[in-house]
Amino acid sequence: MHAAFFVLLGSSLARFLIRYQGGTRIAWVVPLFAVFSLLYVLGRWLAPPPRPGARPTTRHLAWLGAVSAVWVLLLALAPSATWCAMPLLFAGLHTLPVRISVPVVAGLTALVVASQVRVSHGTLNPNMVLAPPAIAAVATAVLVHLQRQAARQRVLIDDLIRTRRDLSATERRAGILAERQRLSTEIHDTLAQSLSSQQMLLQAAERIWQANPGVAREHIRKTAEITSRSLTEARRFVHDLAPADLAEQTLAEALCALAERESGAGLAVDFRLDGPLGPLPQRVDAALLRIAQGALANVREHAAATQAALTLTFLGDQVCLDIADNGRGFDLTGPPPTPGADQARGHGLPAMRIRARQSGGVLTVESTPGEGTVVSAAVPLASPAPEALALVEGAPAPATPKETAP
Repeated sequence: MHAAFFVLLGSSLARFLIRYQGGTRIAWVVPLFAVFSLLYVLGRWLAPPPRPGARPTTRHLAWLGAVSAVWVLLLALAPSATWCAMPLLFAGLHTLPVRISVPVVAGLTALVVASQVRVSHGTLNPNMVLAPPAIAAVATAVLVHLQRQAARQRVLIDDLIRTRRDLSATERRAGILAERQRLSTEIHDTLAQSLSSQQMLLQAAERIWQANPGVAREHIRKTAEITSRSLTEARRFVHDLAPADLAEQTLAEALCALAERESGAGLAVDFRLDGPLGPLPQRVDAALLRIAQGALANVREHAAATQAALTLTFLGDQVCLDIADNGRGFDLTGPPPTPGADQARGHGLPAMRIRARQSGGVLTVESTPGEGTVVSAAVPLASPAPEALALVEGAPAPATPKETAP
């Protein structure tokens, strides 16, 4: 547009000089051409147009008025300056609102027609009257259409930016919820269970301290061992490492050691391995070990069982872990616990289900009142599907009676 303006300005000046050689108006017209050109250039620096969609500034409006006034004066003295109206038309339409730019264009077009008619000789050429309005109408229609399209695009871009911002905030919230869920599950499966075991052992030691000091000291010794393991778990948990039992052991060895630790005080826990179990992914090892710890914690605290069994089975494309007990069991179809009865309990099974889902597997529970409970976790050895991982990205699903009963 700038190049077109200066080409038209130069050709208008050249035509004026050729047509009015030696005329007295040259002393006025040439300086006006220079002022017109200087105003146009300075306006781009001192009064830049507003960004698309914004209101024009007072300085820019003043510049448009000054340039238009000089052009009108120049048009009165040199009709050849008619074609300089086209860049002014585009500049006005580009920066002014439609309700203002259309009358401005109409005024500029009327001045052009009047100037052409004034300098015409002989029979009036219809093109002098019809061509400028036609060109101005086409230019106006095109620019107004482009202006409205640009406005719609700006609205769309603003919506996309807001949507991206909202999506980013939603992803951050989902990440926070997922991290909270992970932290709560880790704390429940490690520190909370250890503290519960320590509490029971210390209470038992306190009850029999006078009657049987030897057994009480044994309880204290087991409490110290549990405290040491809990401290190790806490440190590895802080560093986001694998469970301490898996640091130097396979999953089968870690489950066997877990069964030995949980045995005693009226509960015998056995471990059995079915099938040749090869190396498993670290995520599967950690998930199954945590599930076993959570299930045995439920057995110890809720089932009143005397026997429990851990069975690890390798089926080629998946690995299964079964935790069975001969305790009191519970009704899977019964109503959920009364809200507010004990909000600190009932986190075990939901946590185990989430761990199984995170590994792409599934956890099932079978139980009958008076006949014990079996918790089974089946985890495929292939990578978990994205859909399975998506289940734990946001808030956990509402708990069912099956999930909260123990």
